Amino acid sequence: MIDFITSFVFWCCALALGYIYAGYPLLCALLARVFGRRPLAAATVQDEDLPRVSVITAAFNEAAHIGATITNKLAQDYPRDRLEVLVVSDASEDRTDKIVAGFAAEGVRLLRQEPRAGKTSALNLGVPETTGEIVVFADANSLYAPNALRELVAPFADRKVGYVTGRMVYRAADGSLTGEACSAYMRYENQLRAWETQLGSIVGVDGGVDAVRRELYVAMNPDQLPDFVLPLSVREGGRRVVYASRALLYEEALASARDEFRMRVRVSLRAWHALRDKSALFNPLRYGLFAWQLFSHKLLRYLAPVFQLGALLTNIFLLDGGPFWQGMFLLQMVFYGLTLVGHLKRRGAAPVLVVFPYYLNLVNAAAGLAFVSFLRGKKQVIWNPRT
Repeated sequence: MIDFITSFVFWCCALALGYIYAGYPLLCALLARVFGRRPLAAATVQDEDLPRVSVITAAFNEAAHIGATITNKLAQDYPRDRLEVLVVSDASEDRTDKIVAGFAAEGVRLLRQEPRAGKTSALNLGVPETTGEIVVFADANSLYAPNALRELVAPFADRKVGYVTGRMVYRAADGSLTGEACSAYMRYENQLRAWETQLGSIVGVDGGVDAVRRELYVAMNPDQLPDFVLPLSVREGGRRVVYASRALLYEEALASARDEFRMRVRVSLRAWHALRDKSALFNPLRYGLFAWQLFSHKLLRYLAPVFQLGALLTNIFLLDGGPFWQGMFLLQMVFYGLTLVGHLKRRGAAPVLVVFPYYLNLVNAAAGLAFVSFLRGKKQVIWNPRT
């Protein structure tokens, strides 16, 4: 009886992992092929129909990047008289404020948040000061492709669309394995978002290249993750959240596995709080297909480390059950062994058989730690920018 229960738990964990990473994406692809729809592309929107856009950036001690970021936004292929740039300095202590003030002649506005209260509070302060119909959220170190704003704004021609995200392209010029793996992971995520868009709405967005109708912006608690909570609020209100694949953002991937791990812990922790705050969206009777998407793409994905641990521990207890269970254990050991190889290698090109397990286990270890922190009631409001 004990072996039956143990094997049952093992198969539940193993099947859950297979569903998370393969089953759900395949179902999305199939449903998108049968029922899919696409958002408008920029080519279908004329200049005279383009809305006024406000680009807002929350910044803390971003003197190394903020000048290039502002220049990049001002150089966008978008009517200058319909473009506003606003920077909210979160009590910066370096030259960030001075650099932003140097763009005042070009219409760039600076707000200062005192005392320091984090990105979400900075957005709550800044968005009411914007004048655009569409508010675009840009990170302090994010560089857009020349036509990114046009592509990001185009889907809003459909009144059912309330939130749009673009595509983040990570650059890993230093050749770090972490950077290369992050880029590969984002290609997987972006394809999934493309299928989800065709189904109606996506579940997650890229916070450095996303936009919302100003009328739909709702102030959030300081500990809430804006690029997770706000899209869910928009969907909760009955509007679509879609992916614009040609709205490109270029950003340097984190080269250090330690930095990537810390970032993933922070994002996962805030995502857990967001899922709790927006738990009403799991009701399929009210939100239909989106409830299934949120459950599959986010809740189960963040629980993946629990399923991994469950599969490993139950497999250990079943080792005396014969060659099958010994073989399954060997496969798991190979998987985690490749992760160790990736960790020791760290730099330079590596085959996908090393890249995939290395990054997947890094992300899931971070999610597992975040889950424990969430259960303990921990929250995170502020953090230091990447260096």
